Amino acid sequence: MIRKTSKNEIRTRIHKRIRAKLHGTKERPRLAVFRSVAHIYAQVIDDTTGHTVVAASSAEKDGKGGGNVAAAKAIGKTVAERAKAKGIKQVVFDRGGYIYHGRVKALADAARAAGLEF
Repeated sequence: MIRKTSKNEIRTRIHKRIRAKLHGTKERPRLAVFRSVAHIYAQVIDDTTGHTVVAASSAEKDGKGGGNVAAAKAIGKTVAERAKAKGIKQVVFDRGGYIYHGRVKALADAARAAGLEF
């Protein structure tokens, strides 16, 4: 019997390939993106210690919206502002195996516009 590979399994395989090449440090942490159907999440992670330095999501109580491009722009701006407040100016962008398009691209562009360099 032939088993069909799901989109999430393919995305996970791509993400593992990306993570083999990307590594966040204290000076230049990793900006990781996760998107679900309803929300979008962004974390700035220091991989040397394994700690999340800054996080933002559309599921937070301050009402940034849901899983659309406008919410992604708001989360990109929020995560960039929080990172700058912690003294982080440069990050490595981890698209999480998703295509650099739509919500992922909107989040990245908004983070760049708010002052993060990657």
